[in-house]
This record gives sequence, C-alpha cells and structure tokens, in this order.
Amino acid sequence: MKDEIVEKLKIMDDTSLVSVYGYWMDELKGRGMIRTKNVIGELGEYFAIKYYKENPKLPKLQAAPTGTQNIDAISINGDRYAIKSTTTKGTGVFYGLYEPNSDLLEVQKFEYVIIVQFNKDVSLNAIYQLSWEKFLKHKRWHSRVRAWNLTLRRDLIEDCVKIF
Repeated sequence: MKDEIVEKLKIMDDTSLVSVYGYWMDELKGRGMIRTKNVIGELGEYFAIKYYKENPKLPKLQAAPTGTQNIDAISINGDRYAIKSTTTKGTGVFYGLYEPNSDLLEVQKFEYVIIVQFNKDVSLNAIYQLSWEKFLKHKRWHSRVRAWNLTLRRDLIEDCVKIF
C-alpha cells in the first residue's frame, strides 16, 4: 500500500500535492485522532491512550479535559500522565516547573511521562513510560524556551518501561 501511495504522490502536480495535507488533516480530525494542528503531539496522545486501553496489562487511560495543565491523560486509578511525542531524540517541553538552581522543592505535576517516539515517516517506533522520580533525574533545561524537556539517550531509555 505504501508503494502505491508514493507512486500516486509522485505523479501529482505541486498544487495538488500540497492540497493533500488539508484533506489528511480533515480526515485525522474527522476520525477524532487530532483536535488541533499539532499533528505529532496529538497523534502521540491518541496512540498512547489507544495502546493503553487495548492492552489488558496496562492501566486504562482517558484523555484529560482540553486545557488541563501539565497532563494529557488520566488512568481509571487516578494516576496522571504527561504524554510527549517526538520524531527526533528530544521531546516537547514541560512548563510549570522551577528553573535550574531553584532551592524550592518541585511539586509533583504527574505520576508518569509517556514518550511516544515516531519514525521519520510518522509510523510508531516506541512508547516508553517514565516515573516522576526518573523524570526529575533526566529532565534537561531548554534555555531558549525556558522550560524542561527529555532527550532520548541510552540512560533515559534504560530507566523507562518500554510499553511498545
């Protein structure tokens, strides 16, 4: 199927090829897979929640209400999950945490981080779960946006539970 799609895309003129993006976005929204134009972030949330729901060994997750700060999903047991997606080695940022060298004790924002790693073609590569404590150990300061993120390095992956 992939080869057929690629061949069809190759014969399209430039204007038609660009318009495919709009139809694709409409279809993703129509299926309830995304709500905004943050495609990678929303697809990560969608696939993480779907995978957790479909796996009987994992807690059932539901999406947090739109606008909820710091978390993207909640388990039926009340555990809070932040979900970050990436097509590279770095995740999106975590706002609302103290800056480096703060003497203040960090208030726990969630119990777990789920990291959804996509391949370059946006196919699912891996889903990792990291506890709050391990998140604090591995978070890195992103000075340009003045927030924290995670880098998928070997030591972080070793501290994660690989879900997919």
